[in-house]
Amino acid sequence: MTNRKMFFTMLWGAVFRRRSRAMMAVIASLVGAATLFCLASVCVAVPQQMNEEMRAYGANLIVTPASATGKSQGIDTVTVRNVTALIGAGHSVKSAAYRYESVRINSAPYTIAGVDVKAVRALNRHWNVTGDWPGSGNVMVGRDVADALGVKVGSRVTIGYRAADASASASSSASAKSDSDESTETAESSAQGTQSTQTTQGEQTTQATENGRVSSDIMDNNGTEFRIAGIVDTGGNEDSIIYATTADVAKLAGSKRGADVVEYSVNAMGDELNAIVNRINKNTNTAVKAQTVTRITSSDTRIIAMLQTLFWIVSLVVLVLTLVGVGTTISSIVSQRRNEIGLRKALGADSRAIGVEFYVESGIYGLIGGLLGTAIGYVLARVLCATVFGRAIGFDWLLGAGSLLLSVAIAVIASIPPVRRATRIDPAIVLREE
Repeated sequence: MTNRKMFFTMLWGAVFRRRSRAMMAVIASLVGAATLFCLASVCVAVPQQMNEEMRAYGANLIVTPASATGKSQGIDTVTVRNVTALIGAGHSVKSAAYRYESVRINSAPYTIAGVDVKAVRALNRHWNVTGDWPGSGNVMVGRDVADALGVKVGSRVTIGYRAADASASASSSASAKSDSDESTETAESSAQGTQSTQTTQGEQTTQATENGRVSSDIMDNNGTEFRIAGIVDTGGNEDSIIYATTADVAKLAGSKRGADVVEYSVNAMGDELNAIVNRINKNTNTAVKAQTVTRITSSDTRIIAMLQTLFWIVSLVVLVLTLVGVGTTISSIVSQRRNEIGLRKALGADSRAIGVEFYVESGIYGLIGGLLGTAIGYVLARVLCATVFGRAIGFDWLLGAGSLLLSVAIAVIASIPPVRRATRIDPAIVLREE
């Protein structure tokens, strides 16, 4: 019998003649592999799936005109298309453009936003809308606006547009949008800044007098009548804005121009999202300025950081427990085979050959445990993601291969101390005890 054949014969006997010990080593590797693969699969899948879920709660990036001239003319359609193509390179993206104008209802100043209803609806699926979205001749008002006007779905309001209001608000709205860059809390922060300045201007305008009397222009309630199709309630800045179709706002203002703000929902976060922002801001040809919506992006980052921290803590504990479990089992096997090892050394077997046999035996335990544990871990990860996110995850073959290699490596590393003790057994002492 050749040495190689003898080696595999003894290895086969060591593994299958002591099934109880072998089973303990396999179970220790199995538990470790299942836990680690499940956690790793979830940590790989969760950020992506959570990012997709968070995109239902609005934009995580907004674009505004970079120059004063651009702020008065807005972002034209060609620029929006170019910026969208720049952002969408390698990412799925949704966008919606907003044109803001200052209007009056019952002589009180309000902000109206001209929007593409289909785009805004797809971008902001979390909006709670009572009634219908805007349409031709129909507007949707925020909850705060509805309460202030005392209107409900089906009511009619007369919305007036004054060119003087628009020209007065253009310069100050630009500064308001610049201020909102530093403290961006929602995708509508620029709109809120515009609205606040328009409200202040409206209050100042209502105090304007002619010959000691209130200006007749201020008291002019003429305008275009719209039906209130719906009321939006988000608890945010959207509640203080009136929404209409882009065509209705252009008709009301008597002119067409570009958007004041373009919101984007991109399936990117953290450094990847910041890289997109930097790429847009460095591109002078677009003449726009991009910024992240900090409330959304910080929530993404915080939750993912917590999950990753939990993953590393649990992984470290599992690794230690697996090392202890496999090491203890191998130590027990070495103790049980002490006489056999002494006899083999007495017959001329060297320590290296004995050590290799134990390392291969431990590797087999790790491989079997890794295979079974990876399969069980995938099932657990699939059930977990389906339960929490309502989505299935595919098997990551690279992660599976890593799980097998790690299981084998842990089993071999855990066997080093007991194997070193086995190779130091003095055959004379062992045979004398016999």
